[in-house]
Amino acid sequence: MNDDEELVQRTLRGDGKAFEMIIHRYERSLVNYVGRMVGEREAALDFSQEVFLKAYSSLESYRSDYKFSTWLFKIASNLLIDFWRKKKIKAVSLDCPPCEDGLPLSAQIADGEPSVTEKYESAELREKIERTLEKMPPALKDLFVLRHINEFSYEEIAEIKGLPVGTVKNKVYQAKELLRRMLGEAP
Repeated sequence: MNDDEELVQRTLRGDGKAFEMIIHRYERSLVNYVGRMVGEREAALDFSQEVFLKAYSSLESYRSDYKFSTWLFKIASNLLIDFWRKKKIKAVSLDCPPCEDGLPLSAQIADGEPSVTEKYESAELREKIERTLEKMPPALKDLFVLRHINEFSYEEIAEIKGLPVGTVKNKVYQAKELLRRMLGEAP
C-alpha cells in the first residue's frame, strides 16, 4: 500500500489529520493547475477547496488501482468543465481546434522535444508564456497544463480526461504548436 492509499484508509477510519496530509501533498499542484485554467488566484484557491471537499465526500468511491493524484485531478477536471459550462465559455472541438488561418492544426504526435517551459527558463519569457496560455482555447490549455506544468504522463491525462492516449498526445502536441505560434506573434 502506498502513502496515498494509507492516508485514504486512515481518513476513512476517521483520522482527520490524514486528509490534512493529503491536502498538504496536493494543494500546490492543484492550485497551480486550476489557477492556470481559471486565470485568477483567488478563484483557484476557492476552486481547489471545492475539489478537496468533493474528494473528501467521495473518498469511499476511490479505487486503489488508480493513482490518487489521477483521481483527484479527474475531480478537478470535471469541476472545471462544469465551471466553463456555467461561464458559457465557447466550446472548442478537440477534433478541430480553431487556428488563425482557419485550417485545423496538423495531427501529429509529440516528437519528444523539451517542453516550451523547459526551453525558456528566464522569468520574462515564462511570464510571456503565461499570458499567451490565457489566450488558448480552454480544452487545449487544459491538456497542455496537465502535461507540461503538472507533469502528468499521457496515460494519466487520458485517465483524468477520459480520452484515448493517442488523442491526448495529439492534442498536447497541438497545444504546444499553437503556443509556439502564438508566442512567435506576441509583442
